[in-house]
Amino acid sequence: MGTVVLLDQLSKAAVRNSIVPGETRSVLPGLQLVNTRNQGVAFGFLPGRHLAVSALVGVALLVLVVYFARHYDKPLIWLPTGMLLGGAFGNILDRLRAGSVTDFVKFPLGWPPFNLADVSITLGVLLLFLVVESRE
Repeated sequence: MGTVVLLDQLSKAAVRNSIVPGETRSVLPGLQLVNTRNQGVAFGFLPGRHLAVSALVGVALLVLVVYFARHYDKPLIWLPTGMLLGGAFGNILDRLRAGSVTDFVKFPLGWPPFNLADVSITLGVLLLFLVVESRE
């Protein structure tokens, strides 16, 4: 969890310090870096709904922590749990500090910009399904 939060916050600070808001930098074909703000949840879902976003994140984290506490002995359950909590806390820190989340990875075809916390949350959900479905 701590590693996710640290990498997320360092990457966002690097973007805020090196890319002017609205500027786009091409990194590879089909991959750009931008400096944007997101008031919604991952990938821009529920923009501008601070109360709804806060409630959704709070409920999701509570459910995750309760699930982890009940299944702490399940092999590898700590990995997706740490990824989900780290990603959520990384974005919560942005919301507390600036009222919005810094997003910076942009793919073509209208995909909304995202950040490392969003990646960690998405991969954490996928891994959680794999861990929960695995046979011991």
